Amino acid sequence: MRAALWLLALFGVAVAAALFAGNNQGTVTLFWPPYRVDLSLNMVVLALVLGFVTLYAALRALAALLELPHQARHWRLQQKERAMHAALLDALTQLLAGRFLRSRKAALAALEQENALDKAGAPAPHGNQLRALAHMVAAETSHALQDRAQREAHLQQALEGAMPRRAAQALELREGAHMRAARWSLDDREADAALERLASLPQGAARRTLALRIRLKATRLAGRTREALDTARLLGKHRAFSADAARSIVRGLAIELINQAHDPSQLQATWQSFEAADRAMPELAIHAAQQLARLGGSAQQVRQWLLPVWQQMADQPGALSDLHALKLIDALEAGLDDIDAAWLARIEAAQQANPRDTRLQYLAGRACLQRQLWGKAQQLLTQAAPQLRDASLRRRAWQHLAELAEQRGDAPAAAQAWKNAALA
Repeated sequence: MRAALWLLALFGVAVAAALFAGNNQGTVTLFWPPYRVDLSLNMVVLALVLGFVTLYAALRALAALLELPHQARHWRLQQKERAMHAALLDALTQLLAGRFLRSRKAALAALEQENALDKAGAPAPHGNQLRALAHMVAAETSHALQDRAQREAHLQQALEGAMPRRAAQALELREGAHMRAARWSLDDREADAALERLASLPQGAARRTLALRIRLKATRLAGRTREALDTARLLGKHRAFSADAARSIVRGLAIELINQAHDPSQLQATWQSFEAADRAMPELAIHAAQQLARLGGSAQQVRQWLLPVWQQMADQPGALSDLHALKLIDALEAGLDDIDAAWLARIEAAQQANPRDTRLQYLAGRACLQRQLWGKAQQLLTQAAPQLRDASLRRRAWQHLAELAEQRGDAPAAAQAWKNAALA
Protein backbone atom coordinates (compact mmCIF):
# COMPACT_ATOMS: atom_id res chain seq x y z
CA MET A 1 0.00 0.00 0.00
CA ARG A 2 2.80 2.36 0.90
CA ALA A 3 4.66 1.57 -2.35
CA ALA A 4 1.51 2.30 -4.34
CA LEU A 5 1.10 5.68 -2.62
CA TRP A 6 4.74 6.56 -3.32
CA LEU A 7 4.24 5.63 -6.97
CA LEU A 8 1.16 7.85 -7.22
CA ALA A 9 3.04 10.73 -5.57
CA LEU A 10 5.93 10.27 -8.04
CA PHE A 11 3.50 10.40 -10.95
CA GLY A 12 1.95 13.56 -9.50
CA VAL A 13 5.34 15.25 -9.21
CA ALA A 14 6.22 14.25 -12.77
CA VAL A 15 2.95 15.64 -14.11
CA ALA A 16 3.35 18.91 -12.17
CA ALA A 17 6.94 19.30 -13.41
CA ALA A 18 5.88 18.61 -16.98
CA LEU A 19 3.04 21.14 -16.80
CA PHE A 20 5.24 23.75 -15.18
CA ALA A 21 8.41 23.27 -17.19
CA GLY A 22 7.12 22.04 -20.51
CA ASN A 23 5.54 25.30 -21.72
CA ASN A 24 7.34 27.67 -19.38
CA GLN A 25 8.67 30.56 -21.52
CA GLY A 26 9.92 32.59 -18.59
CA THR A 27 13.49 33.84 -18.49
CA VAL A 28 15.74 35.32 -15.87
CA THR A 29 17.98 38.20 -16.96
CA LEU A 30 21.16 39.02 -15.09
CA PHE A 31 22.77 42.42 -15.66
CA TRP A 32 26.50 42.56 -14.97
CA PRO A 33 27.71 45.67 -16.73
CA PRO A 34 28.70 45.66 -19.43
CA TYR A 35 27.18 42.21 -19.82
CA ARG A 36 23.63 40.91 -19.95
CA VAL A 37 22.92 37.25 -19.37
CA ASP A 38 19.54 35.68 -20.19
CA LEU A 39 18.80 32.36 -18.52
CA SER A 40 15.84 30.04 -18.78
CA LEU A 41 13.69 30.02 -15.63
CA ASN A 42 13.77 26.21 -15.62
CA MET A 43 17.53 26.23 -15.62
CA VAL A 44 17.69 28.73 -12.77
CA VAL A 45 15.31 26.65 -10.64
CA LEU A 46 17.30 23.49 -11.39
CA ALA A 47 20.57 25.25 -10.51
CA LEU A 48 19.14 26.50 -7.22
CA VAL A 49 17.96 23.02 -6.29
CA LEU A 50 21.30 21.48 -7.17
CA GLY A 51 23.14 24.17 -5.24
CA PHE A 52 21.00 23.62 -2.19
CA VAL A 53 21.54 19.85 -2.33
CA THR A 54 25.30 20.33 -2.75
CA LEU A 55 25.53 22.79 0.14
CA TYR A 56 23.43 20.53 2.40
CA ALA A 57 25.61 17.51 1.59
CA ALA A 58 28.78 19.49 2.29
CA LEU A 59 27.47 20.70 5.64
CA ARG A 60 26.45 17.17 6.64
CA ALA A 61 29.87 15.86 5.66
CA LEU A 62 31.56 18.58 7.72
CA ALA A 63 29.34 17.85 10.72
CA ALA A 64 30.11 14.14 10.46
CA LEU A 65 33.81 14.90 10.29
CA LEU A 66 33.64 17.10 13.38
CA GLU A 67 31.56 14.44 15.22
CA LEU A 68 34.16 11.70 14.77
CA PRO A 69 36.05 12.46 18.04
CA HIS A 70 32.77 12.43 20.00
CA GLN A 71 31.73 9.16 18.41
CA ALA A 72 35.12 7.64 19.20
CA ARG A 73 34.78 8.71 22.86
CA HIS A 74 31.24 7.35 23.01
CA TRP A 75 32.42 4.05 21.53
CA ARG A 76 35.18 3.76 24.14
CA LEU A 77 32.73 4.46 26.98
CA GLN A 78 30.30 1.97 25.53
CA GLN A 79 33.02 -0.68 25.43
CA LYS A 80 33.85 0.02 29.07
CA GLU A 81 30.18 -0.25 30.04
CA ARG A 82 29.85 -3.54 28.19
CA ALA A 83 33.00 -4.83 29.88
CA MET A 84 31.55 -3.79 33.24
CA HIS A 85 28.32 -5.73 32.65
CA ALA A 86 30.22 -8.71 31.28
CA ALA A 87 32.45 -8.78 34.38
CA LEU A 88 29.45 -8.68 36.72
CA LEU A 89 27.71 -11.47 34.82
CA ASP A 90 30.90 -13.50 34.91
CA ALA A 91 31.17 -12.93 38.67
CA LEU A 92 27.63 -14.22 39.20
CA THR A 93 28.29 -17.21 36.95
CA GLN A 94 31.49 -18.13 38.75
CA LEU A 95 29.75 -17.72 42.11
CA LEU A 96 27.04 -20.17 41.10
CA ALA A 97 29.72 -22.57 39.85
CA GLY A 98 31.55 -22.43 43.18
CA ARG A 99 34.67 -20.76 41.78
CA PHE A 100 34.89 -18.13 44.47
CA LEU A 101 38.32 -16.68 43.71
CA ARG A 102 37.41 -16.14 40.06
CA SER A 103 34.07 -14.70 41.08
CA ARG A 104 35.64 -12.16 43.43
CA LYS A 105 38.20 -11.22 40.79
CA ALA A 106 35.45 -10.63 38.22
CA ALA A 107 33.44 -8.57 40.72
CA LEU A 108 36.47 -6.39 41.44
CA ALA A 109 36.99 -5.97 37.66
CA ALA A 110 33.38 -4.78 37.35
CA LEU A 111 34.00 -2.26 40.13
CA GLU A 112 37.13 -1.01 38.35
CA GLN A 113 35.22 -0.50 35.11
CA GLU A 114 32.43 1.33 36.93
CA ASN A 115 34.99 3.56 38.66
CA ALA A 116 36.66 4.29 35.32
CA LEU A 117 33.33 5.31 33.81
CA ASP A 118 32.65 7.57 36.76
CA LYS A 119 36.05 9.26 36.47
CA ALA A 120 35.54 9.72 32.72
CA GLY A 121 32.49 11.86 33.47
CA ALA A 122 30.02 9.37 32.03
CA PRO A 123 28.64 7.39 35.01
CA ALA A 124 26.21 4.60 34.25
CA PRO A 125 22.58 5.53 35.03
CA HIS A 126 22.35 2.47 37.28
CA GLY A 127 25.88 2.73 38.61
CA ASN A 128 24.93 2.79 42.31
CA GLN A 129 22.89 -0.38 42.00
CA LEU A 130 25.58 -2.16 39.98
CA ARG A 131 28.31 -1.10 42.41
CA ALA A 132 26.31 -2.37 45.38
CA LEU A 133 25.62 -5.69 43.66
CA ALA A 134 29.29 -6.12 42.75
CA HIS A 135 30.30 -5.47 46.36
CA MET A 136 27.69 -8.01 47.55
CA VAL A 137 29.07 -10.64 45.17
CA ALA A 138 32.58 -9.91 46.43
CA ALA A 139 31.34 -10.15 50.03
CA GLU A 140 29.58 -13.45 49.31
CA THR A 141 32.70 -14.96 47.80
CA SER A 142 34.80 -13.65 50.69
CA HIS A 143 32.42 -15.34 53.12
CA ALA A 144 32.78 -18.60 51.22
CA LEU A 145 36.55 -18.20 51.38
CA GLN A 146 36.42 -17.50 55.16
CA ASP A 147 37.88 -14.04 54.56
CA ARG A 148 35.90 -12.17 57.19
CA ALA A 149 37.75 -8.86 56.89
CA GLN A 150 37.11 -8.59 53.15
CA ARG A 151 33.52 -9.68 53.64
CA GLU A 152 32.78 -6.93 56.15
CA ALA A 153 34.61 -4.32 54.04
CA HIS A 154 32.62 -5.13 50.90
CA LEU A 155 29.38 -5.33 52.88
CA GLN A 156 29.93 -1.87 54.31
CA GLN A 157 30.70 -0.46 50.85
CA ALA A 158 27.57 -2.13 49.48
CA LEU A 159 25.45 -0.52 52.21
CA GLU A 160 27.03 2.86 51.52
CA GLY A 161 26.45 2.44 47.78
CA ALA A 162 22.79 1.47 48.20
CA MET A 163 21.75 5.09 48.48
CA PRO A 164 20.45 8.10 46.64
CA ARG A 165 18.95 8.14 43.21
CA ARG A 166 16.10 5.63 43.31
CA ALA A 167 14.82 5.31 46.84
CA ALA A 168 12.86 2.08 46.22
CA GLN A 169 15.80 0.26 44.66
CA ALA A 170 18.18 1.54 47.34
CA LEU A 171 15.85 0.31 50.07
CA GLU A 172 15.55 -3.13 48.49
CA LEU A 173 19.32 -3.37 48.13
CA ARG A 174 19.85 -2.47 51.78
CA GLU A 175 17.25 -5.01 52.89
CA GLY A 176 18.87 -7.71 50.78
CA ALA A 177 22.32 -6.84 52.13
CA HIS A 178 21.12 -7.05 55.74
CA MET A 179 19.46 -10.41 55.08
CA ARG A 180 22.62 -11.84 53.55
CA ALA A 181 24.67 -10.45 56.43
CA ALA A 182 22.30 -12.13 58.89
CA ARG A 183 22.73 -15.39 57.03
CA TRP A 184 26.52 -15.06 57.18
CA SER A 185 26.37 -14.43 60.93
CA LEU A 186 24.21 -17.51 61.29
CA ASP A 187 26.79 -19.56 59.38
CA ASP A 188 29.41 -18.26 61.82
CA ARG A 189 27.20 -19.43 64.73
CA GLU A 190 26.71 -15.83 65.86
CA ALA A 191 23.00 -15.83 66.61
CA ASP A 192 22.94 -12.44 68.35
CA ALA A 193 24.62 -10.73 65.38
CA ALA A 194 22.11 -12.34 63.00
CA LEU A 195 19.17 -11.18 65.12
CA GLU A 196 20.67 -7.69 65.29
CA ARG A 197 20.85 -7.58 61.50
CA LEU A 198 17.24 -8.71 61.22
CA ALA A 199 16.16 -6.10 63.76
CA SER A 200 17.47 -3.36 61.45
CA LEU A 201 15.01 -4.40 58.73
CA PRO A 202 11.69 -2.56 58.25
CA GLN A 203 8.63 -4.31 59.65
CA GLY A 204 7.41 -5.48 56.24
CA ALA A 205 10.77 -6.92 55.25
CA ALA A 206 11.19 -8.61 58.63
CA ARG A 207 7.99 -10.60 58.03
CA ARG A 208 9.11 -12.02 54.69
CA THR A 209 9.55 -15.77 54.51
CA LEU A 210 13.33 -15.57 54.03
CA ALA A 211 13.78 -13.28 57.02
CA LEU A 212 11.53 -15.47 59.16
CA ARG A 213 13.49 -18.59 58.22
CA ILE A 214 16.73 -16.90 59.27
CA ARG A 215 15.08 -15.66 62.47
CA LEU A 216 13.85 -19.16 63.32
CA LYS A 217 17.33 -20.63 63.02
CA ALA A 218 18.95 -17.75 64.89
CA THR A 219 16.50 -17.86 67.80
CA ARG A 220 16.91 -21.62 68.12
CA LEU A 221 20.68 -21.22 68.06
CA ALA A 222 20.47 -18.48 70.71
CA GLY A 223 18.18 -20.58 72.90
CA ARG A 224 15.26 -18.14 72.60
CA THR A 225 12.62 -20.83 72.41
CA ARG A 226 9.66 -18.49 72.88
CA GLU A 227 10.67 -16.28 69.95
CA ALA A 228 11.43 -19.36 67.87
CA LEU A 229 7.96 -20.72 68.56
CA ASP A 230 6.29 -17.47 67.51
CA THR A 231 8.42 -17.35 64.37
CA ALA A 232 7.55 -20.96 63.52
CA ARG A 233 3.85 -20.13 63.82
CA LEU A 234 4.29 -17.19 61.42
CA LEU A 235 6.12 -19.41 58.94
CA GLY A 236 3.30 -21.93 59.17
CA LYS A 237 0.76 -19.20 58.40
CA HIS A 238 2.88 -18.09 55.43
CA ARG A 239 2.93 -21.73 54.23
CA ALA A 240 6.70 -21.78 54.26
CA PHE A 241 6.48 -25.42 55.36
CA SER A 242 4.05 -28.20 54.70
CA ALA A 243 1.30 -28.61 57.28
CA ASP A 244 2.96 -31.69 58.80
CA ALA A 245 6.39 -30.04 58.93
CA ALA A 246 4.99 -26.88 60.53
CA ARG A 247 3.12 -28.96 63.10
CA SER A 248 6.28 -30.95 63.88
CA ILE A 249 8.41 -27.82 64.31
CA VAL A 250 5.85 -26.11 66.53
CA ARG A 251 5.45 -29.28 68.59
CA GLY A 252 9.20 -29.67 69.07
CA LEU A 253 9.64 -26.05 70.16
CA ALA A 254 6.65 -26.24 72.50
CA ILE A 255 8.05 -29.40 74.12
CA GLU A 256 11.41 -27.67 74.51
CA LEU A 257 9.65 -24.72 76.15
CA ILE A 258 7.81 -27.07 78.50
CA ASN A 259 11.09 -28.73 79.47
CA GLN A 260 12.51 -25.34 80.44
CA ALA A 261 9.89 -24.86 83.17
CA HIS A 262 11.33 -25.32 86.67
CA ASP A 263 8.18 -25.25 88.80
CA PRO A 264 4.43 -25.92 88.38
CA SER A 265 3.46 -22.24 88.23
CA GLN A 266 5.97 -21.54 85.44
CA LEU A 267 4.76 -24.59 83.56
CA GLN A 268 1.11 -23.54 83.91
CA ALA A 269 1.97 -20.06 82.60
CA THR A 270 3.75 -21.67 79.66
CA TRP A 271 0.80 -23.94 78.96
CA GLN A 272 -1.66 -21.03 79.03
CA SER A 273 0.52 -19.10 76.57
CA PHE A 274 0.08 -21.80 73.94
CA GLU A 275 -2.59 -21.48 71.29
CA ALA A 276 -5.66 -23.70 71.40
CA ALA A 277 -4.38 -25.68 68.41
CA ASP A 278 -1.12 -26.37 70.27
CA ARG A 279 -2.88 -27.53 73.43
CA ALA A 280 -5.00 -29.88 71.30
CA MET A 281 -1.93 -31.85 70.17
CA PRO A 282 -2.03 -35.20 72.01
CA GLU A 283 1.72 -35.56 72.26
CA LEU A 284 2.08 -32.02 73.62
CA ALA A 285 -0.70 -32.38 76.20
CA ILE A 286 0.67 -35.72 77.42
CA HIS A 287 4.21 -34.39 77.71
CA ALA A 288 3.04 -31.27 79.56
CA ALA A 289 0.97 -33.38 81.97
CA GLN A 290 3.90 -35.71 82.65
CA GLN A 291 6.21 -32.76 83.22
CA LEU A 292 3.70 -31.20 85.61
CA ALA A 293 3.52 -34.46 87.55
CA ARG A 294 7.32 -34.65 87.74
CA LEU A 295 7.46 -31.07 89.07
CA GLY A 296 4.98 -31.95 91.82
CA GLY A 297 1.94 -30.31 90.33
CA SER A 298 -1.66 -31.11 91.20
CA ALA A 299 -2.87 -34.50 89.95
CA GLN A 300 -6.24 -32.90 89.25
CA GLN A 301 -4.55 -30.33 87.01
CA VAL A 302 -2.67 -33.15 85.25
CA ARG A 303 -5.94 -34.95 84.52
CA GLN A 304 -7.50 -31.68 83.36
CA TRP A 305 -4.80 -31.26 80.73
CA LEU A 306 -5.21 -34.89 79.69
CA LEU A 307 -9.00 -34.69 79.39
CA PRO A 308 -9.13 -33.60 75.66
CA VAL A 309 -6.72 -36.39 74.73
CA TRP A 310 -8.74 -38.90 76.75
CA GLN A 311 -11.94 -37.85 75.03
CA GLN A 312 -10.25 -38.29 71.66
CA MET A 313 -9.06 -41.79 72.61
CA ALA A 314 -12.45 -42.78 74.03
CA ASP A 315 -14.47 -41.46 71.09
CA GLN A 316 -12.06 -42.62 68.37
CA PRO A 317 -9.95 -45.54 69.63
CA GLY A 318 -7.72 -45.52 66.55
CA ALA A 319 -7.12 -41.78 66.53
CA LEU A 320 -4.07 -41.95 68.80
CA SER A 321 -0.92 -43.83 67.94
CA ASP A 322 0.09 -46.74 70.16
CA LEU A 323 2.95 -44.72 71.64
CA HIS A 324 0.73 -41.79 72.61
CA ALA A 325 -1.98 -44.09 73.93
CA LEU A 326 0.55 -45.86 76.17
CA LYS A 327 1.89 -42.54 77.44
CA LEU A 328 -1.66 -41.45 78.22
CA ILE A 329 -2.33 -44.66 80.16
CA ASP A 330 0.93 -44.22 82.09
CA ALA A 331 0.11 -40.60 82.93
CA LEU A 332 -3.37 -41.47 84.17
CA GLU A 333 -2.14 -44.49 86.10
CA ALA A 334 0.41 -42.35 87.92
CA GLY A 335 -2.39 -40.16 89.32
CA LEU A 336 -4.84 -42.85 90.40
CA ASP A 337 -4.14 -42.28 94.10
CA ASP A 338 -6.56 -39.36 94.38
CA ILE A 339 -8.73 -39.94 91.32
CA ASP A 340 -12.29 -38.63 91.66
CA ALA A 341 -15.59 -40.28 90.85
CA ALA A 342 -16.00 -38.40 87.58
CA TRP A 343 -12.80 -39.84 86.20
CA LEU A 344 -13.68 -43.30 87.42
CA ALA A 345 -16.94 -43.02 85.54
CA ARG A 346 -15.12 -41.88 82.41
CA ILE A 347 -12.69 -44.79 82.57
CA GLU A 348 -15.44 -47.32 83.15
CA ALA A 349 -17.58 -45.89 80.35
CA ALA A 350 -14.67 -45.94 77.91
CA GLN A 351 -13.82 -49.53 78.82
CA GLN A 352 -17.41 -50.66 78.36
CA ALA A 353 -17.67 -48.81 75.03
CA ASN A 354 -14.44 -50.46 73.80
CA PRO A 355 -14.35 -53.91 75.47
CA ARG A 356 -11.63 -55.18 73.09
CA ASP A 357 -9.16 -52.47 74.01
CA THR A 358 -6.85 -54.21 76.48
CA ARG A 359 -5.21 -50.92 77.48
CA LEU A 360 -8.55 -49.56 78.71
CA GLN A 361 -9.19 -52.88 80.47
CA TYR A 362 -5.87 -52.55 82.26
CA LEU A 363 -6.56 -48.94 83.28
CA ALA A 364 -10.05 -49.81 84.50
CA GLY A 365 -8.62 -52.74 86.49
CA ARG A 366 -6.03 -50.44 88.07
CA ALA A 367 -8.75 -47.93 88.98
CA CYS A 368 -10.82 -50.68 90.58
CA LEU A 369 -7.74 -51.89 92.42
CA GLN A 370 -7.17 -48.40 93.76
CA ARG A 371 -10.79 -48.31 94.98
CA GLN A 372 -10.32 -51.73 96.59
CA LEU A 373 -12.80 -53.40 94.26
CA TRP A 374 -10.75 -56.61 94.37
CA GLY A 375 -13.04 -58.90 92.41
CA LYS A 376 -13.67 -56.56 89.51
CA ALA A 377 -10.02 -55.55 89.41
CA GLN A 378 -8.92 -59.19 89.20
CA GLN A 379 -11.44 -59.89 86.45
CA LEU A 380 -10.31 -56.96 84.28
CA LEU A 381 -6.60 -57.51 84.84
CA THR A 382 -6.91 -61.24 84.16
CA GLN A 383 -8.59 -60.51 80.83
CA ALA A 384 -6.10 -57.84 79.86
CA ALA A 385 -2.75 -59.30 81.02
CA PRO A 386 -2.30 -62.08 78.40
CA GLN A 387 -3.35 -59.84 75.52
CA LEU A 388 -1.43 -56.64 76.26
CA ARG A 389 1.07 -55.94 73.50
CA ASP A 390 3.21 -53.53 75.50
CA ALA A 391 5.72 -55.42 77.66
CA SER A 392 5.70 -52.82 80.42
CA LEU A 393 1.91 -52.86 80.78
CA ARG A 394 1.84 -56.64 80.61
CA ARG A 395 4.49 -56.94 83.33
CA ARG A 396 2.65 -54.51 85.63
CA ALA A 397 -0.63 -56.31 85.03
CA TRP A 398 0.87 -59.65 86.13
CA GLN A 399 2.49 -57.98 89.14
CA HIS A 400 -0.87 -56.62 90.30
CA LEU A 401 -2.47 -60.03 89.79
CA ALA A 402 0.31 -61.59 91.88
CA GLU A 403 -0.32 -59.08 94.67
CA LEU A 404 -4.05 -59.85 94.57
CA ALA A 405 -3.34 -63.58 94.75
CA GLU A 406 -1.03 -63.07 97.72
CA GLN A 407 -3.65 -60.93 99.40
CA ARG A 408 -6.24 -63.70 99.23
CA GLY A 409 -3.67 -66.39 100.18
CA ASP A 410 -3.48 -68.19 96.84
CA ALA A 411 0.24 -69.01 96.74
CA PRO A 412 0.25 -71.09 93.50
CA ALA A 413 -1.62 -68.37 91.60
CA ALA A 414 0.72 -65.73 93.01
CA ALA A 415 3.79 -67.71 91.99
CA GLN A 416 2.46 -68.20 88.49
CA ALA A 417 1.64 -64.52 88.19
CA TRP A 418 5.13 -63.52 89.38
CA LYS A 419 6.59 -65.94 86.88
CA ASN A 420 4.53 -64.42 84.04
CA ALA A 421 5.63 -60.96 85.15
CA ALA A 422 9.26 -62.02 85.00
CA LEU A 423 8.78 -63.56 81.56
CA ALA A 424 7.09 -60.39 80.30
